[in-house]
Amino acid sequence: MQARKYLWTVDTPQNARGWLGSAALVLVVVMVLHWSAQGAQLSIGELAAGLPQIGDFLSRTMPPDLSILPRLWGPALETLQIALWGTLLGVILAVPLSFLAARNLCRNPVLYHGTRQFLNITRSINELILALIFVSAVGLGPFPGVLALAIHGLGMLGKFFAESIEEIDQGPIEALQATGARPLQVIVFGVLPQVITAWIAVVLYRFEVNLRSATVLGMVGAGGLGFELVSSLKLFKYPETATCIIVITVMVVAADTISSRLRNAIQSGNNH
Repeated sequence: MQARKYLWTVDTPQNARGWLGSAALVLVVVMVLHWSAQGAQLSIGELAAGLPQIGDFLSRTMPPDLSILPRLWGPALETLQIALWGTLLGVILAVPLSFLAARNLCRNPVLYHGTRQFLNITRSINELILALIFVSAVGLGPFPGVLALAIHGLGMLGKFFAESIEEIDQGPIEALQATGARPLQVIVFGVLPQVITAWIAVVLYRFEVNLRSATVLGMVGAGGLGFELVSSLKLFKYPETATCIIVITVMVVAADTISSRLRNAIQSGNNH
């Protein structure tokens, strides 16, 4: 029986100095992981000791109180609406900025780096913090949740869109510019046809993320199922909490299934 040959996808050290360097790198990685584990206070013993409490909490949630399902239809739809509009506004804001954040389109270094840093700042702030800021500005309800998802999505989508633009073939762009096409014409006929498929896939994925986030934003007064979830926890109505979690899980799984099929259909159509 012929022995199988395995090939490393990276170059292996060729001499003693190379092996010593690799060993030193592995040692540094192990030390960093050990240091971070101490800072994070990782403890298997504490987890094992806390498992009975987790079991006690789960036992209090059983059986779920399915009688509240009719009451959850409104918050569930509100959560879906928050995710939908948060995604849509994020896309609308991210598209124009992505052209300024793409190195191959924006020749002004100040404008390019300024836009990049702005995208970094917007996506570095967690949605919950943004929701708290907007709740203080516009009051309780779903609107601050929409704004929080839109601003955070602006940073994430803008980065993905810009990186997709930087990876396109420059040939069509140079051909259009040689014919005297205007910048808008270059974008419409040279850039968008090359990136639209990737953009749609990213937007669908972002909608999934926003749907999950929208369920949490309700915990800070931004509406949706999160508000019902927190209310049931504060009132110690754990069977209702279990029902809220079930509804959230079903919504996320359904959104993931639908968006995955849409992405596959788009990618298959693009390949053909």
